[in-house]
Amino acid sequence: MKLVCKFTTRVGEFYIGQSSDGRFHPIFQNESLGSYSQIWQATEDLAGGHTFSVSDIDDTSVLGIPEDPSEWETL
Repeated sequence: MKLVCKFTTRVGEFYIGQSSDGRFHPIFQNESLGSYSQIWQATEDLAGGHTFSVSDIDDTSVLGIPEDPSEWETL
């Protein structure tokens, strides 16, 4: 999986990766939190707290993650 962007929060770094089939995956601690056809869907769901659970975090919406992928650091 190719990492395309990252956003740093108080609990660590979140990444958006793109798999060989072109799908985008929000990633935290090397764990995929979902699979999306568009990058904006991945960042929007992560920002809104609508992804698979993250370790000890019940709601990623409290982390200040931006919905817009252009606000993430490009890798």
